[in-house]
Amino acid sequence: MNHILELKDLSISYTPGKFAVNKVCATIEENSITAIMGPSGCGKSTLLRAINRMHELYPDIKISGEILLKGNNILQMNPMIVRRMAGMVFQHPNPFPTMSIANNVLAGYNLNGIKLSKGGKEEIVESCLSSVGLWNEVKDSLNKMGTFLSGGQQQRLCIARALALKPDVLLMDEPTSALDPIATNRIEELLLELKKQLTIIIVTHNMSQAARISDHSMFMYLGDLIEYGNTEQMFTNPKDKKTEEYLNGQFG
Repeated sequence: MNHILELKDLSISYTPGKFAVNKVCATIEENSITAIMGPSGCGKSTLLRAINRMHELYPDIKISGEILLKGNNILQMNPMIVRRMAGMVFQHPNPFPTMSIANNVLAGYNLNGIKLSKGGKEEIVESCLSSVGLWNEVKDSLNKMGTFLSGGQQQRLCIARALALKPDVLLMDEPTSALDPIATNRIEELLLELKKQLTIIIVTHNMSQAARISDHSMFMYLGDLIEYGNTEQMFTNPKDKKTEEYLNGQFG
């Protein structure tokens, strides 16, 4: 398998001497789903957000090490370029409330000042909404606000928005925690289909979700990457006692 992303001695701190992420090293395989698990406050979301430079939105944050995306250190790149390469989907569906469904899909182009022809816009909207299984549900309502959709539809719209700029990596922070079981199942099926096109990294508290859809799993604890490997192997035969205790529900 080809590696698309490599973390080298990555450390991130919000306050001097206290690391939210501490010397993490890992390689992520292309066209795979990697789940990041661990108790609250273990550094999962901080690690995820660093991959598209969102950590820089916080004041006084310090980072060291390297994040190599397709061999390039993203910490030395223009953040706008990085965010085109690594799309982000958040815990709660967040379509832009003043934008139509179609304009939500195209938001990345507008924010980046990328001009498109009318036909180009229509093609992107249809292809992205089709890729998340939403086109047939909304094709007659493209000028309605995205907030008129159900929660599960809104989250699929946010995924379509993230896909529109054709990222190499899709980053997802608890993307189904605000959804009902039916919508969650729909998103999980979608992710299994999408990994044919790109690489997915998902932060999840839902261990059964990680077991169902991920190829590889990371277990983090207090900023440290305790264990990283094949998901099935980790769930059936974890190498570290702390991983075993977490998977058995002894803390979390």
